[in-house]
Amino acid sequence: MKPIKILSELPPREKYNPGKVTIGIDPGLGGGIAVNYATDKVYTFNMPQDVDDLRDLAERITYPDSSNTVYIEDVPPFAGKQLPGARMFRLGENCGVIRGIFSGLYIKTVLVRPQEWQGALGLKKEKGMEQSAWKRELKQAAQELYPDIKVTLKTADALLIMHYGLTYE
Repeated sequence: MKPIKILSELPPREKYNPGKVTIGIDPGLGGGIAVNYATDKVYTFNMPQDVDDLRDLAERITYPDSSNTVYIEDVPPFAGKQLPGARMFRLGENCGVIRGIFSGLYIKTVLVRPQEWQGALGLKKEKGMEQSAWKRELKQAAQELYPDIKVTLKTADALLIMHYGLTYE
């Protein structure tokens, strides 16, 4: 299944059965969103770049009569020399917007640290490993878990976070 890039590619709501909806979110601007419905249908989305598009997507993929839970990667307040302050500010701002949107929709949100979801899934970054190599390893892990989905670097973390939510709820 290819990642859905725009809302019009999402099937109509009527096709989904009410029940448990688990959502994983990598909140970075280059991140993504993964959704698992009660029917075990999984959809992925690139992170919308506009707050209104994000709100519309959040409203479209959740159901008021379902048990919805959103797992959002908790962003660190400081990432050392790896990420400059301006980038960390944007990441934190994006995370806050995401939390606010889902809270406004009365959707339960759970913040999960990268070390927590990665560790629970048996993923460990080797000492000295380049960030790009680590991202490729995460993508490969997501592809192994969801072989029928076209996993991208944008959606890999979201799929793994969603899987963490499904497995360790």
